Amino acid sequence: MKTSIIGSGFAGLSTAAILARNGYSVDVFEKNSQSGGRARQFKCDGYTFDMGPSWYWMPDVFDKFFQQFDKTTSDYYELIKLNPGFQVIFDNMSIPIPDSFEALKILFENIEPGSAKNLENFMLQAELKYKFGMDSLVYNPGLSISEFLNKGIVKNIFKLDLLKSYKTHVASYFKNPKLRKLLEFPVLFLGTAPKNTPALYSLMAYSGFIQGTYYPRGGFYKVIQALQDLCQDLGVNFHNNEDVQKLHVKRNQVHQLTTSKRDYKTELVVGTADYVHIEQDLLDRKYHNYSVDYWNKKTFSPSCLLFYLGVNKKINKLLHHNLFFDSSIEQHIKELYDDKVWPTDPLFYVCCPSKTDLTVAPEGKENLFLLMPITPGLKDTEQLRIHYFDILIKRLEQYTGDEISQFIEFKKSYCINDFVQDYNAYKGNAYGLANTLFQTANFKPSIVNKKVSNLYYSGQLTVPGPGVPPALISGQVVAQYILQNHSIR
Repeated sequence: MKTSIIGSGFAGLSTAAILARNGYSVDVFEKNSQSGGRARQFKCDGYTFDMGPSWYWMPDVFDKFFQQFDKTTSDYYELIKLNPGFQVIFDNMSIPIPDSFEALKILFENIEPGSAKNLENFMLQAELKYKFGMDSLVYNPGLSISEFLNKGIVKNIFKLDLLKSYKTHVASYFKNPKLRKLLEFPVLFLGTAPKNTPALYSLMAYSGFIQGTYYPRGGFYKVIQALQDLCQDLGVNFHNNEDVQKLHVKRNQVHQLTTSKRDYKTELVVGTADYVHIEQDLLDRKYHNYSVDYWNKKTFSPSCLLFYLGVNKKINKLLHHNLFFDSSIEQHIKELYDDKVWPTDPLFYVCCPSKTDLTVAPEGKENLFLLMPITPGLKDTEQLRIHYFDILIKRLEQYTGDEISQFIEFKKSYCINDFVQDYNAYKGNAYGLANTLFQTANFKPSIVNKKVSNLYYSGQLTVPGPGVPPALISGQVVAQYILQNHSIR
């Protein structure tokens, strides 16, 4: 069956690999010159910059994917377990997170006497949720309530803490505000405030603190290259620099797509690019699953302001991953999700992969990636980018005790306008829909077009949600559904 996949991010590549292995003729269309979607990479002046994802969590998800093809991750890339995995920087201290749970318990106990035992209990519950989630939740297509009944979710609903907020859940175990912030941080990857996130998502803390934080030597793009190599070995055809511009529907089926280069006949389409873009820009209105009002009412994960920096010196006190929580978390979250304005005194994240990998920067230099979460849809101007860069770099210099500004020899910014331009991202969102209770599982936008029988959706705006492992899973979910519902002719 001739299958067209729109987008070559994690969801698109995982869909392509599974369908190709099962005999489908697969073409992947990518508007940019390089595969990977938000996980692209660029090189300049001896520096190698990953443009998006930098946290390798949930390693079992990657292992499980490659095992389907009798492969392992080590067939494609080398994983380094980081120790410390990351550090969180507060006003008066930095807390590095060790890769050993015993060392983590000692760290907690030193900050809050008695908390080591509480941490054990917290992580036991988080492990239960993680394993149940991996076995019974995230690989579901989210199309029927029977998925919950068949997997025993109703029976375990109280153990899963679906109705309790994550913030309340953490507070029931720990009193120290710094420990609370440490444990609340992982759900920020899910794109919403801890108070609005179901306690089910303590499973993220299990992954980050117990499974650990990894890094693929050479950069996160190594994972994209692995997926693309796998796809090409399976016969997938890639069409980069080829933007899909129109889906042509006849008798409720897509029979042809128009790209920036030419028309292609097709029997099946999987849209893994921005869901809203595919519906609003590529399809006639009568074939849309959802209205403009539907999308406007959804709670989106943040967008972000990014800076890629090449620095002509080594910098003190930075680890590979550094979270700057040295301002009011509550204020930034309020401005991000409630007020929907540019932040007054932002939190931010600094990745310095040259601390781990000497290949991503010239000798004696540092590769820096700065990220500040912001509300999608804000006005993005060069003046604002300059204003916030000055804020972030001064805070970074204050923490490290190093002069940095005058040593920057490469600088590139990336923000809302770029997400729209490069990825057709709705309101310039970076991470998709937030995992609030009523945007979880079956409450997410459907993987099936309800009016076009051979059109499906995958990626961060549908099940299971935002993040790299969920995107990889999303492609598998859609591919398996297609295998069950479309026989090869």
